[in-house]
Amino acid sequence: MSQEVQIGTMLMSEWPALFGLESEPYSERWRVLNGSDGFAVDRKIRAAGWTFFLIASEVKAMFLGLPGAKKMQHAVNSLLDKASNGNFNGLEITGISTKRFLGFRYSIISAHSRHVQRTCYMDSAEVRRDAVWARG
Repeated sequence: MSQEVQIGTMLMSEWPALFGLESEPYSERWRVLNGSDGFAVDRKIRAAGWTFFLIASEVKAMFLGLPGAKKMQHAVNSLLDKASNGNFNGLEITGISTKRFLGFRYSIISAHSRHVQRTCYMDSAEVRRDAVWARG
């Protein structure tokens, strides 16, 4: 992982270069987009004639302690697994918070799944599962 994950970080599993997006490897098949927020990515994808969906349901990962690099990477990988289970090919980090309970600190990372496809109607889970970009 070469870039620190923060609120607004976008990750894609397939073809960011197709849309003129610069990216770096993050994990096995996921790439972190450099210097792009959700709005900038959406504009570039729509300009290429594709659709960039935001999935309304939020996914979260929690861990004990303050957000360090290793803990953050483990939590983000957990979120990426959740996005992959829905056969989505993108993820946007939307929240990172640290709280206390009974003197123990814990951190929560929130994200929304994103999905890129050619048509403006969301494909079914079966179609997304069979698509090239949804394969692991």
